[in-house]
Amino acid sequence: MLAQLRQQAILERIRRTGGARVAELVRDLGVSDMTIRRDLEVLADRGLVEKVHGGATIAGAGSTEEPGFSAKSARQQAEKEAIARRAASLVRPGSSVALSAGTTTWTAARHLVDVPELTVITNSLKVADVFHRSGRPDQTVVLVGGVRTPSDALVGPVAVAAVRSMNVDVLLLGVHGMSVRAGFTTPNLLEAETDRELVGSAQRLVVLADHSKWGTVGISTIAHLDRADVVVSDTGLPAEARAELSERVGELLLADPSEPNERAEPTA
Repeated sequence: MLAQLRQQAILERIRRTGGARVAELVRDLGVSDMTIRRDLEVLADRGLVEKVHGGATIAGAGSTEEPGFSAKSARQQAEKEAIARRAASLVRPGSSVALSAGTTTWTAARHLVDVPELTVITNSLKVADVFHRSGRPDQTVVLVGGVRTPSDALVGPVAVAAVRSMNVDVLLLGVHGMSVRAGFTTPNLLEAETDRELVGSAQRLVVLADHSKWGTVGISTIAHLDRADVVVSDTGLPAEARAELSERVGELLLADPSEPNERAEPTA
């Protein structure tokens, strides 16, 4: 493929998904790591993309940019499916589980609808709708109130007050980004406040984050890495991220999107 055509393909992908990692582009375009990095350099010099650690995002994407639910749901679908299945397997029948807003937690909800006698707490309209349409009659679903965000989360004082009064066995938390410095982050200040209350309500914190979230930093920190009991990511997570997370979180599980029926194995 000619360089110009390849760069156009890269740009279209980044515009469609919001970002791309070098490793993914190498795999999908069948060229070398160095070639992709040169292509990204060219696009960055033209002001079309912004280079980030391990890849690039669309130019102008900042720490407060919050894509809508539909846009986010189109990204890393296979990875999110594998992560969601693995995370859902950690939830036991008869337990109480909180799910934050997000496309990965929404996917996890679809794997929880058959778990008997769950009590579900969520600030996500999308998650609540999954249980409303497909859940079991012995499940109890509590949707907190609040102000709606672009990701269909309910946030603000009403949501915070509702969550603060609850105690749950496990929280499945979706995040916008994660890094050593900033921890788990979100681009929405009010959503961060609500998510922090969810974290505080949970006996066990399980973070759901595909490999593209590594190195991404939203404006507000939800929790530091060492607060997570479990992080469920995918096998696309780079070696540096695996090492950092394995050192800081309770347990790192990597789900393989190419083998959706396989159980993810914990890393060392």
